[in-house]
Amino acid sequence: MLALVKTAKGEGNMSLCDRPIPTYGDDEVLIKVAYGGICGTDIHIIHDQFAYYPPVILGHEFSGEVVEVGCKVTGFSAGDRVVGEPHNKACGKCYLCRNGHIQNCADKRSIGWGIDGCFTTYVVMPEKLLHKIPEGLSLKEAAMAEPAAIVAHQLLERAGVTPGDNVVIMGVGPIALLAAQMARVAGAGKIILCGCTGDIDYRLKIADSLNCYDRFINVEKEDAVSIIREETVIGADLVVEASGAGSAIRTSIKVLKKRGLLCAIGMTARETVDIPWNEAMMKVLDLQFNMSSSYNGWNIALSLLGSGRVKVEPMISVRPLTEWEKAVEDLEGGRAMKMLLTPDNE
Repeated sequence: MLALVKTAKGEGNMSLCDRPIPTYGDDEVLIKVAYGGICGTDIHIIHDQFAYYPPVILGHEFSGEVVEVGCKVTGFSAGDRVVGEPHNKACGKCYLCRNGHIQNCADKRSIGWGIDGCFTTYVVMPEKLLHKIPEGLSLKEAAMAEPAAIVAHQLLERAGVTPGDNVVIMGVGPIALLAAQMARVAGAGKIILCGCTGDIDYRLKIADSLNCYDRFINVEKEDAVSIIREETVIGADLVVEASGAGSAIRTSIKVLKKRGLLCAIGMTARETVDIPWNEAMMKVLDLQFNMSSSYNGWNIALSLLGSGRVKVEPMISVRPLTEWEKAVEDLEGGRAMKMLLTPDNE
């Protein structure tokens, strides 16, 4: 089977390779991949900016169909349409695992960076990490379940948006638009998107089609701080930082009200970011750093996707696996919102 492999450490070192169909264990499932989503972490791996263990097949966001199951698998059978949590190899014994936070286990080696992932024809997953795709939700839409589960966990479970909250979202990418839609579902008051000039011709039009925000601020041409103060009077109740940009992180602190909450989902490519620390102290802000998804976050996300309350179809572009380089160029050039790769299913 054809697979997209990070062959060695360093910038680049990507290759389409022929790999054997993987074997599966007694409690594992062999899945034929329908779609594999390119995540920001995949881009970081390509540029040597995220942990990974080469040689490894990239990709951790997928949808597919069960082909075969191990002898101890009881909840799934051939033909089931599934998605899966990328929390492979969690130890199950540390304090994080024992408290239900397997996504943060130090021993975790997820598909796509720690073990072979989904940018290929077949992927193996343990039964315990799988979820069935709701009826009526397409395989293409279901491939967005993993980022949707991240947002559901961080925004709805942890940040706890409440009706009437004024929410500012830094960024206009997939995570940002998922957050805007979920904030709307949760009953948020004003939802304000902050982006750049480069977002207007493509990404903002997708946001418009989703009807998920009340105002857009072009931070390159407008004063976000004064506009948000005018819109909210006392400042934002919650800021979702989904861009990873240092300037956006600093602005997040400035636009929050006293005792407001900063929910940080976007990863930055830099090791450190300068922030107005004293201002955050004087405002007595809460800051949540976030990583990955929870079991219930997946249930919430699949419910919202399956019911149509959160829509992802307008965000999606599709290319075959053999055009992965063009797919990455489109993403980095702002010509795509969320890119899915389809494998060679010979």
